[in-house]
Amino acid sequence: MTTQANTNGAVVGAAAATRLLLVDDDPLIVNSLSEFLRLEGYGVDTASDGTHAIEMLAANRYNLVITDVNMPRTNGLELLRTIKNHYPDVVVLVITGYGTIENAVEAVKMGAFEYLTKPIIDDEIRVTIQKALKQQTLLSENYLLKQQLGMRYGLDNIVGHDYKMLKIFDLVEAVADSRTTVLMTGESGTGKSLIARAIHHRSPRASKPFVEVSCGSIPETLLESELFGHVKGSFTGATYDKQGRFLAADGGTIFLDEINSASPAFQVKLLRVLQERKFEPVGSNQTISVDTRVILASNQDLAKLVAEHQFRQDLYYRINVVNIILPPLRQRLGDIPLLSEAFLKKLTAETGRKVAGFTPDAMDLMRRYTWPGNVRELENAIERAVVLTKRPLITPEDLPQQVLDAVQASSPSGGNAVSAFGSDGPMGNGSGGNPFEPWKATPLKDAIEGPEKQILLAALKANQWNRQVTAEQLDINRTTLYKKMKRYGLDLPEGLADTSQN
Repeated sequence: MTTQANTNGAVVGAAAATRLLLVDDDPLIVNSLSEFLRLEGYGVDTASDGTHAIEMLAANRYNLVITDVNMPRTNGLELLRTIKNHYPDVVVLVITGYGTIENAVEAVKMGAFEYLTKPIIDDEIRVTIQKALKQQTLLSENYLLKQQLGMRYGLDNIVGHDYKMLKIFDLVEAVADSRTTVLMTGESGTGKSLIARAIHHRSPRASKPFVEVSCGSIPETLLESELFGHVKGSFTGATYDKQGRFLAADGGTIFLDEINSASPAFQVKLLRVLQERKFEPVGSNQTISVDTRVILASNQDLAKLVAEHQFRQDLYYRINVVNIILPPLRQRLGDIPLLSEAFLKKLTAETGRKVAGFTPDAMDLMRRYTWPGNVRELENAIERAVVLTKRPLITPEDLPQQVLDAVQASSPSGGNAVSAFGSDGPMGNGSGGNPFEPWKATPLKDAIEGPEKQILLAALKANQWNRQVTAEQLDINRTTLYKKMKRYGLDLPEGLADTSQN
């Protein structure tokens, strides 16, 4: 066995990075099998029973567990259940000297990769372990992907300290575990899709599909087919059977956006699905049952549409079980700096651009703009600024023209609301940066102090006065930053802890 393992360096190298946990109360089995596995190049730990194995799993990282069934304290099937509940990316092989069909079926149902009987044959265990480790690689990748999805679409990814948003977060936590239908209302761009995904990823359905459908973007004649599917020949162009979105979301969540655009005929069929979780594909008599949670969203006031007889009253009451009202961005102005910094961090990471933050004038402009496109418009504006700016900080000049025009129009004087560098202009001499005004002789060192101080202050504020991060973003030495802060009197604000070491 040693010769065979060593003749394939690639196999030994891969095995060396693999850790196995062997669980058996028979010392003879433990000694012989662990020696064989080590000769194969695997790292092997051993445990005498399931309780000991659970302790070792909590302290170490394993790719594969090989366990006996009949053991004192905690048996192999109980250990298998614990691993599947708490270590879903670990593969389990079950071995026993008392093999029965019933035990094998039960072990496989509980998630065991394979069920082997003693005595263990070398070639059989070698091949089985190789197959199991391939399965473990897939499980690990799937587990990592789910973690990444959770980070991307989880509630923690949604920025907001406004009390309206905090109430929404509490509501999401409260309804996530249930099957309750949720209706979200709010203007376009307020983040309804993100909230829907957050509900799904915090629910027991998180491992199942999340299917999003924009009802407003699908022609009325095709919406029923899109959601419920159709059979071949049911209408012109139906050249094959098609599975609908409701069936695709079986066990998971379906998010129906812009439900206000649904036709009266479709509303009737949707009402039945919500009440019975049953439907028939277009052109079929076969009734399909699904276990699908439904989340809906509307960018119009459905109660008003009901009063105007444009939306069915019975459907409105059926979907309005839990209503989450997402406020427009202009009603949560305190979140604009938080959202702006979050988008800036995301976009600089994606583009590789070195942009440290926003000038006070730029942030003031963004606070004063009404953002009719809400959070989506804000993100697009910052993306544009990150791509176009040639400065370390985003200035008003980098923002979209409609932002500048709208703020200027709302200014009482009707004139320029702000200049790109404040009232003193880029040279700090009161000129406003007008290139046609007579130049005032000023030492270069003094001339650049104003803009430099402003850039340092804005970057420090953007990073909550974390001097290490600020120095890295400005591409200067940390000691140099300290000296400049001292020179310009930029002391840490009173009551604010230094986060540079965090």
